[in-house]
Amino acid sequence: MSGVVTGDAVVLGLRPARLPSRALALLIDLALVWAAYLLISVVLAMATASLDEAAGMAVSIATFVLVLVGAPIAVETLSHGRSLGKLACGLRVVRDDGGPIRFRHALVRGAIGVVEILMTFGAIACIASLVSARGRRIGDVFAGTLVVRERVPTARSVYVPPPPPWLVGRFTELDLSGVPDDLWLAIRQYLTRMNQLDAEVGRSLAERLAGDLATCTGTPAPAGVPAGAYLAAVVNERQTRDTRRAYAALSVNPAAPGHRGGPAPQQAHSAHPAPTAHYAPGAPGLHGTPAASAPTAAGFAAPGSPSVSTAGAAAADAGSGHAASAPAGRIGDGAEGTGPGRAAATGFAPPA
Repeated sequence: MSGVVTGDAVVLGLRPARLPSRALALLIDLALVWAAYLLISVVLAMATASLDEAAGMAVSIATFVLVLVGAPIAVETLSHGRSLGKLACGLRVVRDDGGPIRFRHALVRGAIGVVEILMTFGAIACIASLVSARGRRIGDVFAGTLVVRERVPTARSVYVPPPPPWLVGRFTELDLSGVPDDLWLAIRQYLTRMNQLDAEVGRSLAERLAGDLATCTGTPAPAGVPAGAYLAAVVNERQTRDTRRAYAALSVNPAAPGHRGGPAPQQAHSAHPAPTAHYAPGAPGLHGTPAASAPTAAGFAAPGSPSVSTAGAAAADAGSGHAASAPAGRIGDGAEGTGPGRAAATGFAPPA
C-alpha cells in the first residue's frame, strides 16, 4: 500500500497497480485502438483513392495521430483516468495526491506513451514499471500520476478470542493509559492469528508482547498465567472500559443518537382532571357496570365514558341493592351538573 500525504496532512492508502494488471489493461486498450485505426484507415483509403500521394500521406498521419494518440487522451480525460482496459481490470489513473486527472495529465501520458509504448512495443514502459517502487512508467513520472487498483478486496472482520473465565475482571485496576496504539494493534493481530502460528513461534511472540505490555502498564504479568491468556484478558478489559465510557457519554447527553435511557415524558394528569359521568346500573345497553376506559395522551377520558371512580361507585350501589337516583335517559347529562370537573358528554352509551 502506498502512503500518499495530501495537502490537508491526510494519509491516503492507495494500492498501486503492478505490471501484470497494467499489461493486461494495456493489451485490451491497444487491441481496441488498433482495430479502430485499421477500420478507419481502410475506409479513408477507399474514400481518398482519387487523391495524390502527398494528400494520402497527410490523411494517414492525421488518422494515426487522432486515433492512436488523441483517442486514448480523450477517453482518459472524459472518464477521469479509466479507459476500457483499465475499467475491465479494475484500474484507474489518479494524481499523486489521489485526485482525478485532468487533460494536461492525460496529454503528457499520451505523448510520452507514443515513445515508450508504441515505438518500442512497451519495452521501456515495462522496465520503468519494474524499477519503480509504485509501478509507474515514465509517462506517469512526468505527468505526476499513478495507476491504482479500485477493486480492493474487503477485509473480513477479525474475531478476538475471549479470555479464560477465571481471568475476566482480574485487571480492573490496571493502568492502560500508557499503552501505545501500535502495541494494541500488534496484540490484536497476534490474538486473531495465534492459532495459525507455530507453537514455539507463537509462544515467544506472546511472551515478547506481554513483556512490552507490562512495561507500558508498570505492572508485571501475574505469575503462572500464560502470555496469550494475559494478553486476551487485558484486551477484554480495555474493550469493557471503552463500552462503559460510551454508555456514560450517552447518559450525560440524552439527546445523542441511539440513547434509550432518557427520562420518560410525563403526562399531564394532575393539571386537568378527567371528567366523570353518572351511570345507572340498569341503563339500557350497558349490561351492568361499564368498564373504565383508558385516558387519552393528554390525561382526559373519552367523552361519554366513565372514570374508574364512577365505575367503582356504580358497582358498589349495584351490590348493595340500591337503585340509582338518576334515570337512564340522563346518563352523561352535563347541562345540570354543578361539579367542578363536569364536561359535556355525547349522550351515547359506550359499548359493552
